Amino acid sequence: MESYRLLFRRSVSKDLRALPKADVERILERFREIAGNPRGPGCEKLSARERYRLRQGETRILYEIDDAGRTVLIVKVAHRGTAYRDT
Repeated sequence: MESYRLLFRRSVSKDLRALPKADVERILERFREIAGNPRGPGCEKLSARERYRLRQGETRILYEIDDAGRTVLIVKVAHRGTAYRDT
């Protein structure tokens, strides 16, 4: 299976800088998993939009999948309490 290409919103860099280094390393591993299988275990489709979420501890990774272009756009990485606001 060919992996998907990951694209990131500019705000994701800022999101990651606010997190502890150990959490960032686990999140980067999750990015690799998303690239291999964006609808893998633990992935849940959000009802409000064409977005998906993946849990990593207290952090949520929100992303959009473009199957035709074989890309995944990482939209936001945030604490679970604030992840779904203004996205």
